[in-house]
Amino acid sequence: MNKLAFVFPGQGSQAIGMLADLAESNPQVRETFAQASAVLEYDLWQLVQAGPEEDLNRTDRTQPAMLAAGVAVWRVWRAAGGRCPAFMAGHSLGEYTALVCAEAIEFEAAVGLVADRGRYMLEAVSQKEGAMAAILGLSDEAIKDVCKQTAQGQVVEAVNFNAPGQVVIAGHAEAVNRAVEKARNIGAKRAVTLSVSVPSHCRLMEPAAERLRQRLSGLAIKTPSIPVVNNVDVAVNQDPRAITDALTRQLDHPVRWVETITWLRSQEVNTWVECGPGKVLTGLSRRIDKYMAMLPIYDSASLEKTLKITGGA
Repeated sequence: MNKLAFVFPGQGSQAIGMLADLAESNPQVRETFAQASAVLEYDLWQLVQAGPEEDLNRTDRTQPAMLAAGVAVWRVWRAAGGRCPAFMAGHSLGEYTALVCAEAIEFEAAVGLVADRGRYMLEAVSQKEGAMAAILGLSDEAIKDVCKQTAQGQVVEAVNFNAPGQVVIAGHAEAVNRAVEKARNIGAKRAVTLSVSVPSHCRLMEPAAERLRQRLSGLAIKTPSIPVVNNVDVAVNQDPRAITDALTRQLDHPVRWVETITWLRSQEVNTWVECGPGKVLTGLSRRIDKYMAMLPIYDSASLEKTLKITGGA
């Protein structure tokens, strides 16, 4: 039998109309969003279905939306008789979704937590001061060198190691722009700035990380029922204090996604299920390990396909 890992996407996978098809025949979707809306005091389902898009893409709203989407798909999966995975992991914000689905954090508490996390991030850096960019076709080391050469006293760092030859950088907007230009000049296949509201996972997030640490100190976290591999250390923590520390450091440290997928493979995982809207992690993970089975669940057809392949239901 296939050894499963479930992975949960972060920001960037959100889209107007997401999960509408799945919601038609699975009441867990609307129920999950209704729970989140009660915490947030606005209609989260209305936002993800009708927009406006600029509101959905604001990080303090994107994060609850993506959390609710991932938890909703997980609940649909379990209600349909889908198997429990051996491991879970999430990309950036997706790590919170994994911890909720692994019963380490209560869903309603997590909704408020990630909304605050997004607000802390927005308030850490003034509008237009920060930026992020994706660089394709250069090695990790080459991109780190580009960042060092173009910082000029500002912050620009490699922050998301998403796939071989695909790294995201973040920092001060001017420094990121210099790094993008330098990367193009030394042969990057592509180097483009991203449409994001904050420069995640770099040192500019240190004030937000400190506020997050204080916020997490008042949150009840339990030992996960399913092991969750974290982003910052590529490790499984069972101690709630270690989970709190890892979540805090994640905010101003890189997402080590390539190492996460490689670690899961070392644990004899041979089938990954992406649990949430879109197929972003599926595409990345196939670039990391082309021999694995990667199955996204985002609508009724993909749910049925994944259940069939994995032997669930």
